[in-house]
Amino acid sequence: MPLTNDRKKALRNIGHNLKPIVTIGDKGLSEGVLEELNRALEDHELIKVKMAIPDRDVRKEVIAEMCTATGAELVQEIGKIALILRNAKKPNAKLSNLLRPC
Repeated sequence: MPLTNDRKKALRNIGHNLKPIVTIGDKGLSEGVLEELNRALEDHELIKVKMAIPDRDVRKEVIAEMCTATGAELVQEIGKIALILRNAKKPNAKLSNLLRPC
């Protein structure tokens, strides 16, 4: 189900203070990077991903591929930072960026 504008606004507000958890380099999405993305999404649900890719079009392709491969939704993309969301099946209140108090 696509995110509504109100939900995206709330998620951007939460994501504003988050630091990037995963960095994707020039080589793109490797097996290890995908594993780390899946682990981070399962633990935190809402994460920032830093892209060390200079070409804007390639960055957009990698973000689309990343969201497809992990089942996540893009909340926001600003420059080389992407904020993505995937709701956990069993969220951990101590780790989830959605459940922890700000």
